[in-house]
Formats: sequence, C-alpha cells, structure tokens
Amino acid sequence: MDAAATPPVDPATVAAHMFAADRASRGLGMAIVSVSAGSATLTMTVRQDMLNGHDICHGGFITLLADSAFAFACNARNVVTVAAGLTVDFLAPAHGGDVLTAVAQETSRAGRTGVYDMVVTNQHGTRVALVRGRSHSLNGRTVLPSKESP
Repeated sequence: MDAAATPPVDPATVAAHMFAADRASRGLGMAIVSVSAGSATLTMTVRQDMLNGHDICHGGFITLLADSAFAFACNARNVVTVAAGLTVDFLAPAHGGDVLTAVAQETSRAGRTGVYDMVVTNQHGTRVALVRGRSHSLNGRTVLPSKESP
C-alpha cells in the first residue's frame, strides 16, 4: 500500500503511537508540541549530561531532536517512513537549561521520497541549527497496526 492508497488517519494518533514506542525521544525528555501531515514541532530541555567538553550541548543531541521532529512529520500520514539522509548546519551553541524547539516542515514529497527542513531554535528564538532530511516511505507498511477483519 502506498501513501496515496492509505486511508487518512489523525496525525496525532499516529504520533502518540510512535512516541509510546520511541525510547530515545522519551528518554531525552522530548515533548511533541504539534503534528500534522508533513510537519511536527518537538521540544527538549538541554540537560547537564548533554553538555560536551566545551560546556555546550553536544551536536548529536541537537541533531537527534531535529531527527525526531523529522520522523514525526514524515510518518504522520500513517505510512512507515525512514530517513535516507540528513545534513546539519550548526549556527549557535545551546547551553545547559536551554529549551530547544525543532520545527520540521515538508518541503517536497513525490512518490516514496520526501525532503524536510528542520529549524532548531532556543527559548529566545535564536536559530541553533538548520537540518535537511531526505525520507523514504516503505510500501505496504503502516505506523498504526491494521485492525483485524471481523
């Protein structure tokens, strides 16, 4: 079943199902602010154990937040979609206690591939990172389990 043949499902229901199984995002204290078909917004507070040797947030954690927003945005249509690649540009440091917000927005979707842009900001609205992700949807797989036929 491809994306066009999948019946519409509430993106919030899909996100809740994914989030319940997403140990990485939950373990890092991420929260879903909003989700719709092709977009998602997540937040995460920078903890002390996320700081590197320069006492700033390790870039991997910033990337992980953007990647999680990307995942929720591109799976919101209930078609299992995975990352095919990411590029990251770090613009400003994040510090302990900062509340980071990642906004993922679909830029292009054609067939089974998509391009998403993520902007990560801090609580002051300062851009911390820009991330571009490429996605690939898997035919015949839905995020939500199929209901059994009577």
